[in-house]
Amino acid sequence: MVAILNVGYLSLLLTLVGIFLPLHGSAFAPPGLSHLNKRTVAQFPPSQRRHDESRLPVSSSTQINMGSSMNQPPPYPIRVTVMGGGNFGLALATICARNGIPVTLLVRNQEIATHINQKHQHPRYMQNITLPTRIRATSDPNECLPDATYIIHSVPCQYSREFLSSVSEYIPPNTPVLSASKGIETKSLGFMADILKECLGDERPYAFLSGPSFAREICEGVATAVVIASEDLDLARDLATMMSDESFRCFISKDVVGVEIGGAVKNVIAIAAGMCEGLGLGTNAMSGLVTRGCGEMRRLGLTFGARSSTISGLSGVGDTFGTCFGPLSRNRKFGYRLGRGETMEEILASSTEVAEGVDTSKALVNLIRTKCKGYRLDLKYPILFGVASILEGTTTPMEGLKGLMSMPMQMENFDERPYEFVVKEEECEP
Repeated sequence: MVAILNVGYLSLLLTLVGIFLPLHGSAFAPPGLSHLNKRTVAQFPPSQRRHDESRLPVSSSTQINMGSSMNQPPPYPIRVTVMGGGNFGLALATICARNGIPVTLLVRNQEIATHINQKHQHPRYMQNITLPTRIRATSDPNECLPDATYIIHSVPCQYSREFLSSVSEYIPPNTPVLSASKGIETKSLGFMADILKECLGDERPYAFLSGPSFAREICEGVATAVVIASEDLDLARDLATMMSDESFRCFISKDVVGVEIGGAVKNVIAIAAGMCEGLGLGTNAMSGLVTRGCGEMRRLGLTFGARSSTISGLSGVGDTFGTCFGPLSRNRKFGYRLGRGETMEEILASSTEVAEGVDTSKALVNLIRTKCKGYRLDLKYPILFGVASILEGTTTPMEGLKGLMSMPMQMENFDERPYEFVVKEEECEP
């Protein structure tokens, strides 16, 4: 028995080492990331010049050099602007600053900017967290957007269109944008990729970050793993290299749709999980609910062309676990208070933080009804439809639970059929 336990602990240790081992010279490193230098700013592949070199002057500050395979091309500076001074915006700014990159936070008013610049803390968010001195803040978009090498968007989804429209004139056409916002816009039923392209143009390179990543834990240096998805893998690699360090690990993907669906649906599942906890239903109910919710996420993802592996990865199931079970989850807390009997109006009035799953829930149901075909969609997505019904006030959390438990008997997964109905391909040939 002791030997078995020792082997189990050894396996767990090796798994953690494989995820968070420093990226340079590591056999575990994803392609394009093995040249990370943890003591200086990351070394970037030639694709970075394609994004930046035509716009940026050579400077002695924050120099980036190419890998050893290149013949010492001229260095150039990296500057990052983070749009949005909320919890996650502060966390992403901290990551970049921790890696030696100057970061400018674009916040709503100059009073907040002055407070951050003088005290290195946000007056409302991430209290007791001291921000790196490389972070400075401003409320003037013209001061930080025109010369940014990369722009990180961290404004909540429902406010993104208005914000992006107000700053679009300051963003050069070739500047890459990394979105860390998650959700579906209630009016257009569009994902963040749709909103960004409509507001900033569809020819610039975009990337999308998602995964189980609570902002406070990132700022505290707790081990975190995320995924960055982009249709341009060179951009994804550059961003992953720039942001990764010993405690923050970025993987890359081309499945933008899968990453976006996982990031949106997980917040709705977290509200359901919170209600389950608030009702005091126990571990069995919570585990079953979250698992079935992930099944609905997978079904929706496949309908929109996402890869099943993405849904089962960091941005899907991984982020769902963190949001459903993590004590820092805003959406879980919102659901918990609903389960305890508070009304949605009471919860919204007493909270300063946005629970993205509330608006996303309504948008998801409308999206499914608009884009998905088939009979009785409510049977294929009972949790997503159930949460929306509760938020609309047409049913209570307890009634929603009874509805789930009284559903007709069916296959666990809709894409599975009983063996007797499966026809082999060779039997269909003439």
